[in-house]
Amino acid sequence: MSGRLSVVGTGPGNPEQTTPEALAAIAAATQFFGYGPYLDRLELRPDQQPIASDNREELSRAKAALKAAAAGNSVCVVSGGDPGVFAMAAAICEAIEEGPLPGAILILISSPASPPCSPSPPRPGHRLATISAPFRYLTISSHWTVIEQRLRAVAGAGLVIALYNPISKARPRQLGTAFAILREVLPRSTPVIFGRAAGRSDEVITVASLAEAKAEQADMATCVIIGSPETRVIERPGRGPIVYSPRSTGGPQ
Repeated sequence: MSGRLSVVGTGPGNPEQTTPEALAAIAAATQFFGYGPYLDRLELRPDQQPIASDNREELSRAKAALKAAAAGNSVCVVSGGDPGVFAMAAAICEAIEEGPLPGAILILISSPASPPCSPSPPRPGHRLATISAPFRYLTISSHWTVIEQRLRAVAGAGLVIALYNPISKARPRQLGTAFAILREVLPRSTPVIFGRAAGRSDEVITVASLAEAKAEQADMATCVIIGSPETRVIERPGRGPIVYSPRSTGGPQ
């Protein structure tokens, strides 16, 4: 029997700021796992069961939610804010990696900080830096010097890096140069995710190592995400890999 597990964020706190995607996942679920105050924000039906736990029990909560989904239930793991940044999505990935898990589960993780609802995007687990506008205005050499400094700094700090608007016909060289800079700082095995047209019907998500990543794999519709030295890849036979960064330094806890 196949179950379903969705990881959703309720937003900043105002119910009107919960995304339609999250609302749909909440409406479809029958069991809800989360920190008590987050579950209290939901208006559940009589047939929907909240299962609350302490805010310091992310990994045990993730394991319980996965077990319930493996039993064939429609499960929703509730996070405050973005689950891809505030650790709950990373906890699910850690529980998956520890495995083994019985049964087949469809797992959806909604994360505005990275391409959504795909098996491939990394779940930052707190540590994320984004770089966007400077890639668009690089006609002055000093601008690129600043970008080089920022890339070295965030890579050296152990942050996951998201590059938005990374390349175009007018500036075809900067992304390749960025990869070269990052290879000086990061392990060449570091995962790089190219998320093109995320959330659209023509979405394409590909994963490569930093050693193999090429600028030609991206265009203006692509978000390029470079992992940290701690970013992990969970290979799944017959399915795309899951890429995530542990919640804390030193790996899963």
